[in-house]
Formats: sequence, C-alpha cells, structure tokens
Amino acid sequence: MRMMTCRLCGSDDLTGVVDLGATPPCERILTADQLDEPEVTYPLHLRVCTSCWLAQIPPLITPEETFTDYAYFSSYSASWVEHARAFVAGLDLRPDSFVVEVASNDGYLLRHVVERGVRCLGVEPSVNVGQAARERGVPTVTAFLTPESAQAVVAEHGKADYVVANNVYAHIPDVIGFTEGLRTLVADDGLVSVEVQHLLTLMQLNQYDTIYHEHFQYYTVASAQRALATGGLTLVDVELLTTHGGSIRLWAAPSGAPSQRVSDVLAMEKAAGLHEISGYIDFTERVAKVRRDLLGFLITAAEEGSTVVGYGAPGKGNTLLNHCGVRPDLLPYTVDRNPYKHGKFTPGARIPIFEPERIAADKPDYVLVLPWNLRDELIDQLSYIRDWGGRLVFPIPTLEVV
Repeated sequence: MRMMTCRLCGSDDLTGVVDLGATPPCERILTADQLDEPEVTYPLHLRVCTSCWLAQIPPLITPEETFTDYAYFSSYSASWVEHARAFVAGLDLRPDSFVVEVASNDGYLLRHVVERGVRCLGVEPSVNVGQAARERGVPTVTAFLTPESAQAVVAEHGKADYVVANNVYAHIPDVIGFTEGLRTLVADDGLVSVEVQHLLTLMQLNQYDTIYHEHFQYYTVASAQRALATGGLTLVDVELLTTHGGSIRLWAAPSGAPSQRVSDVLAMEKAAGLHEISGYIDFTERVAKVRRDLLGFLITAAEEGSTVVGYGAPGKGNTLLNHCGVRPDLLPYTVDRNPYKHGKFTPGARIPIFEPERIAADKPDYVLVLPWNLRDELIDQLSYIRDWGGRLVFPIPTLEVV
C-alpha cells in the first residue's frame, strides 16, 4: 500500500478530511469525438497533516498535464479583472519599478501595469493563454516557475520589486521549489503577494467543490506561513478577501516581522479548530448534506416537469457534478462565456456546454449557478431570466433558490 507523506514537512501523520470518490481531472473538457472513449479517474481524498496542518491531496496528475494547454481565461470574469485593476492601483509603483506575475494567465492583471507604463513580465506555463496575453501587449514567457526558471528570468530581466502569484500556490505539488523560485525573483527589499483560497472559509462554508486534482493543497495562514518560510520568505501581512468564496492575500518579504493582522487571522483559525483535528471531523457529513440537497432539488424539479440548466463550466462545477452523480437527465446542458468550451462536454458527467445565449432561447425555469463564487456578478448578468419567471439556484454553502 502506498504511503502518502506531507509534501511540506515530510510527516506521514495525515488524517482524512473528506473522500469524494474518484473523478476525472476537472479541466479535461471532452470533445464529441471523445464521448465513446474511456476516461481515467483519480481518487479525490483530502487529508490534513497533523504535524504542519497543510491540507492536501496526493499528486496524482502533473501540472504539465493541466496547464500546457489550459481552458481557463481569467479575463472572462469581469469581477476578477476589476479585482486585479484595484490591486495594481494600490501598488506603490515608480517609473523604474519591475513587476513579475507568476501564472499570469491571459494578462488580466499585468495589462493594468502596462497601462501605467511600468515594466512587467508574465511567467505563464500555458501556451494558449500566454499567447492571449502577448496579443494584449503583456510581455510573457512560457515557463513553469522553478528555481532554475526563476534564475533565468532574473539573469535576463533583473530582480522584481513586486512578485505576484494569484491562484497558483495551490496548483503546484513542489511547494518548496516553487517558493524558492518566488524568493529568487524578488529583490531583497521587494514584496511577494500570494492570493489563495482560505481553508477557513472552505471548511466553514462547505466549499468542497473547490477540491479537485489541480489543487494539490489548501492553506490556512498557519500552513502558508510555514510554506513561505521553506523558501526563505517571511509572512509580514495578510488580507482577508471575498474572492473565490474567501481567500487570503499573503504579503511576504525576504525579511521582516508578521503584522498584527497575521496574529489576528491565526487566532481566528485556532478558534475554528483548524490548528487541531477537531475542526475537520464533521466536514464529511456537511458535504453529504450539500449532495443530498442538490440531488433532491434536481429530482423534484424533474418530476414536476420544471427545466433546470447550468451556468458555467468551472473546475469546481465538475467536482460538484461528479460527486453528486448529476447527469444530463437532471441537467441537460450548461453554458459558459468561454468559446473554448462551446460544443464540448464536462468531464465525467458529460454534460453539453453551449454559448450563454442558449438560456434566453430556451427560457428554463431554473439556472443552476456552478461558479457560485461570482454570485453578485452573475445575479446581475442573469437578471434577464426574471422576464419569464426564471430563478437562480446556488448549491453552496447551502442550497438557495433566488
């Protein structure tokens, strides 16, 4: 039997938090030609290390399998682009500053740096989204961040005043090597900003659908502080954000001392039991209730002759659909703004993905919102369904019909 050890501290004292069965990788969108082919599934079992409290899943797929050609383009979310714009506006940038973003996607953030006339560079492993960034005028190199690739960037471009790593710190199985890469990129008097989903809100708000194979680990501030230290970075400040259902923005530097906000959030986590096993023991039952409630709603709607379709085809949606066993008989299709996904099918559940205009054409009774983290944005975008009495359904944290 294979023994899993913690990828941060090496301990084999890992305890199960929730077992979601086996699912295909959530970003492996299927074409019509692939529907008669088998799909490989992998266990999806979240465990927490009781030595350093890093929550994690085994590295059963590699980042190269997911991110070489990627289906996610950040700029399709208007609220996320605005979040990035506000972040850049708050940076203390000088004319001679240099900003590097790791996992820069399609230039959603660095385009705002370019607009300010400040030198910047994106480091993006996905060829297709990196090309979209370059077409926007954002300088971008195609690479995964490692200590070696970081050295190559520094040799050509110099050290950065700011290094940004949004929604990538969970996506890398080599936490220590990646963190060493961040330290290599940043100047001795510079800052590193890391945004990642907060395990505290994941647990408190039943956000289990954000557990999927390309997310290798799930951070508290306590475990993130330990992870950053492995690469020679000190956590100096933290901000609590509403993005992705609840995230943390970690500010790290080569030297310094933690702020009072770091102490305050650590105290919040401790009060929630996340620095001991007690905070994890009832999560499985809460996840089971989300599943029962969603299935109950979909089955009742079908029996009553009501139509339910989906909105969005995000990674989190695929975890939810596969764990709940939802198939086209209960959800005949979903729609997505990303044309890359149109005419394709969700992994596992094999639900067709269409363009958003399909909703207005079909006038369904209910629209199940899979990217629930964009709630405010989508309530506004989908307000037109009220014209025929349509209603929105949010499955998490608890089932809600709006």
